[in-house]
Amino acid sequence: MKGRNMTRWRDPAKDPRQEPRSNLITAEGAARLRGILDHLSRVKRPALSAKVGEAAALGDRSENADYTYNKKELNRVIARIRYLTQRLDELQVVNRLPANTDKVYFGAFVTLEDEEGEEIHIRIVGHDETDTARRWISIDAPLAKALLGKSLDDEVTVKAPAGDTTYIITEIAYRDPQQ
Repeated sequence: MKGRNMTRWRDPAKDPRQEPRSNLITAEGAARLRGILDHLSRVKRPALSAKVGEAAALGDRSENADYTYNKKELNRVIARIRYLTQRLDELQVVNRLPANTDKVYFGAFVTLEDEEGEEIHIRIVGHDETDTARRWISIDAPLAKALLGKSLDDEVTVKAPAGDTTYIITEIAYRDPQQ
């Protein structure tokens, strides 16, 4: 078992995984997480428990691959249920529009134009809702932090590994969470 639990040492002061995350989430994101939790606890966990019970009834568990696989899967689902339950208790649901919709705040749909004139459409959401395919970025991301509080036509410079990038805010929109 040499090296099995070994990880690379990281300086806690510089480790990005140690940075505090915001506990904000949109109403849609909270509903999606509750749906996942409900599915795991009402559908997936009972089905896996039944499979484990059936496999255990077959006899010798040490050589029973079906039992081993389903038991590991059941433990993974239980851990996910525990995590989601705890996380949902910590989260603060933002279910209203900001007082000033002319500035960029949490939940904003923002259109940016870079130096080459290409447009980028993003939305600022909570850490648990990030989706790169839809370009939903975390409020904790450097780009989101640079955008917060800015207005239309403001210039924003973001430090990136490839160098500084400058954007101009061309559109700010919000979707009413009450709809």
